[in-house]
Amino acid sequence: MLNFCSLYSGSSGNCSFVETNNTKLLIDSGVSLKKVKEGCESLDTSLYDIDAILVTHEHSDHIQSLGNLSNKYNIPVYATSQTFDAMPNQTQKISDENKKNININERFCIGDIEILPFSIPHDAANPCGYTLFADNKKISIATDIGHMNSNIVKNIDGSEFILLESNYDPEVLKYTKYPFKLKSRIAGPTGHLSNQDAGETISYLIKSGLKKAVLGHLSKESNFPALAYQTVIDELIASGVNFNDFNLTVANRNSPSKLIHI
Repeated sequence: MLNFCSLYSGSSGNCSFVETNNTKLLIDSGVSLKKVKEGCESLDTSLYDIDAILVTHEHSDHIQSLGNLSNKYNIPVYATSQTFDAMPNQTQKISDENKKNININERFCIGDIEILPFSIPHDAANPCGYTLFADNKKISIATDIGHMNSNIVKNIDGSEFILLESNYDPEVLKYTKYPFKLKSRIAGPTGHLSNQDAGETISYLIKSGLKKAVLGHLSKESNFPALAYQTVIDELIASGVNFNDFNLTVANRNSPSKLIHI
């Protein structure tokens, strides 16, 4: 068994859940402890059952309740040493025994899940995405990506499932009330991934066996779920890929999405 659920996903907060028969993980905890608890309980899972939290990077929409979660429920936290150093207010709440340093491109195991962190271009200390291997299947978590590059593609290639960022639409971003500096950051090489880029990436991955994808980390100001979805579908049609057996959904911002069986 290998299941995935996006508990919350968007520019306002991110937290995902992965489980096998023997292991339960969270990826990030960028919403309140109360919301994480409610999200897990919606899946009939107690926070006491969580085996570990994987951290992608130190921005607040990914670590809001991290320290309190680890401290209250005695949950180990896995992150790069640079990420731990970049979030002192959270790190100080985590016991030394629950701080687990990881290295980019070095595999490790939690229970029956093998995990490989890979580098992503984002304006954080040492941000990463994750590929997870269990039950002879591979899934990937890849958000907060300034631009798609060959290293990311190499790591996510062959995934049966992916949570992929589809943060903004360039035209919508252009007309937001954001200051120019923020618009430039979002669309820059260490910012976020556009709907079009998400579509091109998924189009490629379908050719290597991708069966299911969830579009995540949508901006509230410069995107819309229906727009992200349609942009990706249009790209798949334009690329001529066969996606009859492919399932695409968009993660919910404020409530858990459906549990996906991989």
